[in-house]
Amino acid sequence: MRLKDRVALITGAAQGIGRATAKLFHAEGAKVVLCDLDAAALESAAKEVSGSGDSVATAAGNVTKKEDCEAAVQKAVATFGRIDILVNNAGITKDNLIMRMTDDQWNAVMDVNLKAAFYLIKACAHPMMKQRYGRIVNIASVVGQYGNPGQANYAASKGGLIALTKTVAKELASRNILCNAIAPGFVRTRLTEVLPEEIKKQFMTWTPLGRFAEPVEVAKVCLFLASDDVSYVTGQVIGVNGGLYM
Repeated sequence: MRLKDRVALITGAAQGIGRATAKLFHAEGAKVVLCDLDAAALESAAKEVSGSGDSVATAAGNVTKKEDCEAAVQKAVATFGRIDILVNNAGITKDNLIMRMTDDQWNAVMDVNLKAAFYLIKACAHPMMKQRYGRIVNIASVVGQYGNPGQANYAASKGGLIALTKTVAKELASRNILCNAIAPGFVRTRLTEVLPEEIKKQFMTWTPLGRFAEPVEVAKVCLFLASDDVSYVTGQVIGVNGGLYM
């Protein structure tokens, strides 16, 4: 088991990539704390991950609030004695052209996609530094690498997350804390399932592999970056995009 007895905190864990990552981490021996705003969906995910086991905990909360982020980290430490892995997966979109984008649309996306990651990394840094071990995985996006019309807020948040990843990697390397990012392309999630079929087909024509990724395909890369298989990889952005961006 690649994560035996490791403790992982995963945000946006009620669905999609976060849920798939929680299931995979647990199957690989990790104790997992699932964090999400949707408390009902969170409990459903927890049951799916572990059944009635005691190796999964939940922390319902709003990651845009500093106190909720700190409480989630504290719950991981109080429940399982430590925190080894942080996966910043929570993310939203509120698309609009730049000339029409409202302050609320801009701020909402920046708060969830970037500020929350800052809060959680800061909260995790102290216990990880104390134990001289940590793995931080930030779920960015290909849009943060090449931009996308109508997504100025999303692109800026994910580009900022990539820059944050590199800076944290440099700051925490001396304490054996590795920080990397994954930049997915189009992934089959609840957000993409509601797109019109013609739009989905267009996206697939842009992708050399000709299909959307499944959430578990991103989760498998997350597992690699969270494991001891990586001991000399930090500050990197791993594309899981089917060749969409090279």
